[in-house]
Amino acid sequence: MKLLTTFLTSSAIITAGSAFADDHMASDMTIVSWGGAYQASQQKAYTEPYMAANDGVSVTWDESSNEAVSKLRAMNEAGNVTWDLVDVEGPDSQRLCDEGLAMEVDFDDLLAEGDDGTEVEDDFGPTLINDCFIPQIVFSTTFGYRTDVAEWNGKTPTSLCDVFDLENFPGKRSLEKRPKKNLEWALLCDGVAKDDLYDTLETPEGVEQALAKLDTIKDEVIWWSSGADTPQLLADGEIVMGSTYNGRLFSVIEEQKQPVAMLWDWQVFDFDGWIIPADLPEERLARVTDFLHYATDTQRLADQAKYISYGPARASSQPLVSTHAELGIEMAPHMPTNPANQKNFLVNNIEWWADNQDDVEARFQAWLAK
Repeated sequence: MKLLTTFLTSSAIITAGSAFADDHMASDMTIVSWGGAYQASQQKAYTEPYMAANDGVSVTWDESSNEAVSKLRAMNEAGNVTWDLVDVEGPDSQRLCDEGLAMEVDFDDLLAEGDDGTEVEDDFGPTLINDCFIPQIVFSTTFGYRTDVAEWNGKTPTSLCDVFDLENFPGKRSLEKRPKKNLEWALLCDGVAKDDLYDTLETPEGVEQALAKLDTIKDEVIWWSSGADTPQLLADGEIVMGSTYNGRLFSVIEEQKQPVAMLWDWQVFDFDGWIIPADLPEERLARVTDFLHYATDTQRLADQAKYISYGPARASSQPLVSTHAELGIEMAPHMPTNPANQKNFLVNNIEWWADNQDDVEARFQAWLAK
């Protein structure tokens, strides 16, 4: 976690804990996540044991996290928020918090202390990125590639920039249908230094430079919206390489035993966690806060890391992670925070994307439509 200390912690200013005192809780929750192996790890670590301990509680899953900001804006405008808990990445949590669409919480009141007695803010440390974000994991977005591509003549991708090398590594690629990460990767492979990335992107010329680099492979790109897409495309042989979350690649490599390998070069670190939609009715808020107190304790966060290769957000959880709960393999080599996997890396600039995402997104979507 040392590499992530550039993020600032913040203390919450409005309490969510008053809901704990209300014994009358809703009997169901609608939880929004990303589908695939990641959502399955949440179900195994969080909701299944929670429902087993709370008779009569049911959970409905919605796989719309990729569209969480736009959909919550629309729900708020219509005055009908149907979601109870939403899994989002750091920058989206910042935007939702800034716009008043996510509830600000008191971490000390909402969350349990660490099992080793560590106070909440010390245990979560730099993952407490704003007053609305309830952290779960540290993850990265990186690339997977097929290991059996005959046209590569025995060559193996070793660099991020091999993604842009159609001569030596021909074939279809997949990239997320959003500008975040794609623009940084494009600039890195167009000669921009890591420390200059966001100064470059501050200018219209910098965004155009990144899009021009992406133009060089645009005709060979399949664009994805769900984190489950790239693993499936790789497994089906429809692409030769593609970006997705490192835990999704772990699943296709270790669980499905597909001929796929990881390319860790310039992986992008990010935080993922929960936000509570603002102004939930009292019964729904009571159920959600009760669930969060349970689902974010030391053991539960460690349990999720037994099913997918994401680092738990709590320091007290990390020593409890050893082997995969079903495969029995050591998880440390598959974690994005393993020193061997972070020779080159980026940390997602949460504040920059929170401030600029809407404008850059509009330019990116216009470029896609050309």
